Amino acid sequence: MTTVNMLGQPCPLPVINAKKALKDHTPGQTVTILVDNDIAVQNLTKMALTMGHLVKSATLGDGTFSVAITVQATTADRKVQPETGNLVVAISRPTMGHGDETLGKTLLKAFIFSLTEVEPCPEYLLFFNGGAFLTTEGSNSLADLQTLVDKGTIVSTCGACLDFFNLKAKLKVGNVTNMFAIAQTMAQAGRVINI
Repeated sequence: MTTVNMLGQPCPLPVINAKKALKDHTPGQTVTILVDNDIAVQNLTKMALTMGHLVKSATLGDGTFSVAITVQATTADRKVQPETGNLVVAISRPTMGHGDETLGKTLLKAFIFSLTEVEPCPEYLLFFNGGAFLTTEGSNSLADLQTLVDKGTIVSTCGACLDFFNLKAKLKVGNVTNMFAIAQTMAQAGRVINI
C-alpha cells in the first residue's frame, strides 16, 4: 500500500498527485491519500469513482482524513471514451468566475495548472481582453503555460489587446494572434471552454 501525504496542499494538488500515484499500481493495490479538508475527500472520491476504482474514506481526527483508493482496472483495461475533437480554451479575463477578485485569480491559476495534467492537453489556449495579462510579465501562470507549450499546446494572445494594455513588449509565452484567427480557431474547434 502506498500513502500520499497531501496535508496542507490546496486543490487540485491532492487529486493530481493521487492520479499520478494510481498510474503505478495494478488491480487490487491500494493508494491512501491523507488530506485535511472534506472538499478534498469529495474530490478524491469523485475522481476514484469516475476512474472505476473502489474508494473508502475515514476521519482520522484532528481535522485529517484518509481516502483509500483500490485500483480495479488499469488504464489499458478500461474502455477509453473516444475523443470528441480538439479542445480550445478561450480566456478573456484575469480571473475565473464572478465575485471576489482574489479568489477569482486563485481559481484561474489552479485551472491553468490543472490543464497541464489533463490528457490530452488542449490544442489551443486563446487569450484576449483582460486575459492578455496572463501571458505577460508578472503573471503567476507563466510556468504552467510554458509547460502546456512544451506539451504541444498553442498559446496565442490577441495583439490588439496587448497593444491596448501596453503589454506587447512584455509577452513571455506563446505568440501574438488576431481576432480573425481567434474566431477561426474557435469555429473549427471540436470543443470550446470559455473563461
